[in-house]
Amino acid sequence: MNKKKTTISAAILSISILLSSLGGSYASASDSSASASASIKNVNPPAAPAWGHFVDQYKNNVPDNQTVRNNPTIGLLSEFNKLWTPGDSWNTGTILDHKVLDLNIQKVLHMSLRRTANEEKEAYLDDRRNQSYSVIDGLGTLADVYRSKAKATTTIQDVAADATSKKYSDEGNNAGDPESELGSMVNLVNTLRGQYSSTNPAKSYFSYPRPFRWVNNSVVLPTLIPVQNADPTKDGGFPSGHTNAAYLSAFALAYAVPERYQELLTRASELGNNRIVAGMHSPLDVMGGRVMATATAAAILSDPANKELKKAAYKEAHELLLTQEGTETDDYSNHAANKKVYTERLTYGFKRDKKATAPVVVPKGAEVLLETRLPYLNDTQRRWVLATTGLASGYPVLDDPEGWGRLNLFAAADGYGAFDTDVTVTMDANKGGFYAEDSWRNDISGKGKLTKKGTGTLTLEGNNTYSGGTLIEQGTLEGMSKTAFGAASVTNNGGILSENVDGQWKIGGSYRQSDKGTTELTIGSKKDLLQIKKEAVLSGKLSLTFTNLYVPKNGDAIITFDKRKGSFSSVEIKGLPSKNKVEVVYTAKSVQLKVK
Repeated sequence: MNKKKTTISAAILSISILLSSLGGSYASASDSSASASASIKNVNPPAAPAWGHFVDQYKNNVPDNQTVRNNPTIGLLSEFNKLWTPGDSWNTGTILDHKVLDLNIQKVLHMSLRRTANEEKEAYLDDRRNQSYSVIDGLGTLADVYRSKAKATTTIQDVAADATSKKYSDEGNNAGDPESELGSMVNLVNTLRGQYSSTNPAKSYFSYPRPFRWVNNSVVLPTLIPVQNADPTKDGGFPSGHTNAAYLSAFALAYAVPERYQELLTRASELGNNRIVAGMHSPLDVMGGRVMATATAAAILSDPANKELKKAAYKEAHELLLTQEGTETDDYSNHAANKKVYTERLTYGFKRDKKATAPVVVPKGAEVLLETRLPYLNDTQRRWVLATTGLASGYPVLDDPEGWGRLNLFAAADGYGAFDTDVTVTMDANKGGFYAEDSWRNDISGKGKLTKKGTGTLTLEGNNTYSGGTLIEQGTLEGMSKTAFGAASVTNNGGILSENVDGQWKIGGSYRQSDKGTTELTIGSKKDLLQIKKEAVLSGKLSLTFTNLYVPKNGDAIITFDKRKGSFSSVEIKGLPSKNKVEVVYTAKSVQLKVK
C-alpha cells in the first residue's frame, strides 16, 4: 500500500491529469471471480469483530453511533480506512492510498466520457425514481403484474425537457401499497429498507467526497446538476445510498420470488452502476453500498421477528404473482450476460493484492440469503455454497473480518463451486419449485462426493472436475456438459442418470447401474456418445430418445467402455419414425445400435 498521506485540500485532482492516465489505469476485472475455496477448512462463523456479529448488532446502525466499535455498518465498511482517513470536515480527510483512490475517480471519468444517450437516460431515471420501484424491473415479464397488484407507482415517467434546470422528485410509493393484494411483499421490501438500513451514519463517519468534488461537474449528467446538494458537508459519497436501497429491495423480492433471484440482483447491480455513469458516485461507493445491503438484508431476514412476514411474502408471490402471465419486456433473461456484468461490478477491475491469501469465511446468518433459492439444502450446506463461490481476498474494501464483502450471491444461486466435503442432496418433487427441479451451473471442483436422493431432478451444467464420485439413489441427475459428472466413477442404485449433451460426454471412472436404475441418453447425431473410462457394470433400463429427426445407422456406437459386466434388462426407444426399428447389441468395448 502507498503510505504517502495527502489531505484532500491538497489533492483535488485536475481533469487533465486524470485524462492523461486513463489509458493504462482502467484495469480489467478478469480475476474478480477467483475463489479461495481450495483453502476452506470449515464454514463455522468467524469470531465476532470489535463491533460484534453484524446480524446481532444491526440495530446499532443509528446516527448517534459514529465509531467503528459501536456501529456495525461503520465496522463492516472500515476496510475503507486503509485507503482514507476521515477528517473533521468533508475537505480535511487524508488519502492513504493514492493508487486506489485516484483510480477510483479515474473510473468515473472513464464512464462519463463514454456514456451513450440511452445510458444517460437510464442513469437519470435510476437517480430520480424510487429505488424499489426501479428494481421491480428485475421481475421481467411479471413486472407489470407486480406493479398492478401491488399498486406501485412513480411520477418520473421520462426525462423532462427542462430537467437540466429543474429538479424532479418521485412522488410515487416505491415498492407499492402495504394494503394491496401483494401487501406482504411490499412490507418485506419496506422492512428491509427500515430504520436501521440507512447509509447516513456511515456517510457522515467516512466523509469521503463525491466524484464531482474531486474533479468538477463535467462528470455529472447535465440533467442531474439541479439535483446536487449545495452543502458538501451533507453530501458524502461512501457508501452509495441508492445502491444500498436497490440491493435491499432486490434481496426482499428475491426472497419472495427466488425464481428471479439472479435477475433481481442484476437489476440492483445495474442501478448501482448507473450511479457511476451519472457521475454521482464512485466504484468504491457502489461496492460499499452492495456490501452494506448484503449484511443488512441477512440480518433482517434472520431476525425472528420477521419470520411470519417472510412466509407471507413468499406465499403471496407464488399464489398471486407467479400464477399470472405478464406482458413486460424481460431485459434480464440472458444468464450469461447477467453473470458477466454482475461479476465485473463486484470489484470494478481493481487489482487484488496477490499477497492476500485469506480463505473465504462465511458470516453468521448469511445462509438466510439462499433460504428460498436453495430450499432443499440445509443451513450448513448453504454456507458451503457461499464459501465455495466467494471471491478471493485482496480487493479494496471487501476484506471485512466476517466475510460479507467477498460473498458472490449471483454465483451462489448457481449452486456449489466445489465439493470440499461429501454432499447429499435430497429433493422432494411433491413440494414443487426448486424442490422439484433445479440446475447448478458452476464449474464444480473438490475432492468430495455427490449423492442424489429424493424424487426431484438436479441438473449439472458446469465443466466439473470433482473427484469423489457420484451416487444416484433416487430421482434424476441430469448432465448438460461433457464432464458434468466430474472426474470419478458414477453409481446408479435406483434413480435416473440422464444427459442432454451435443457430442461426447464422459464418466471419468467406472459406471455401475443396478436393476432399479435407468440410463437416459439423448441422441441427435452420430457424434452423441457416452464414454466410460473404465468398467461398465450394466443392469436395469436404458432409455434412448432420438432428436433432430436423426435416424442412426447400423453399427453406430452409443456407449464405449474399457470392459463390461452384464447388460441392460430393458431398452426403451423414443423419437424414431414407426418404420424404423432399433435394437442394442454389445461388443467387447461398446454398446451399438442394430437398425432394422
